[in-house]
Amino acid sequence: MSGYGAYIGAGALALSACASAGANPQSGAESAQRAEPVFAPVYEGIETRLLDDTLVNFRVAMRGARDADDVTNYADCAAAQYTLIRGYGFARHLRTNVSERSGLWEADAVYTVSADLPKGTLTIDADVAAANCAANGIPTV
Repeated sequence: MSGYGAYIGAGALALSACASAGANPQSGAESAQRAEPVFAPVYEGIETRLLDDTLVNFRVAMRGARDADDVTNYADCAAAQYTLIRGYGFARHLRTNVSERSGLWEADAVYTVSADLPKGTLTIDADVAAANCAANGIPTV
């Protein structure tokens, strides 16, 4: 009987090794197939509305966004360039409402623009932001 015990022990060890090897079944080819899709946004346009002398509303729309951050970044880019066009250096984000329907992402965002760095944590240095937008291929106004 001790001979059978050795075979069973060796068999269990072999099965254990197979199970460990199978714990990560993805081969290199399989993980390459599961890679995230290429980000290929389609920017549908920017609508700008001056609400007051330094208060501006931007409505932007895009397809191919990965999430709400992509459409929010698009609104930030619109605000950055608009700030520069108006001769100011800074914008402060007040609010953004984001929606998505049938693959069309929309953001309705409001910013203040000013020559000096505004108080608060949601500020945008327009020169830096506009340069980043251009480098990332995000259109502006």
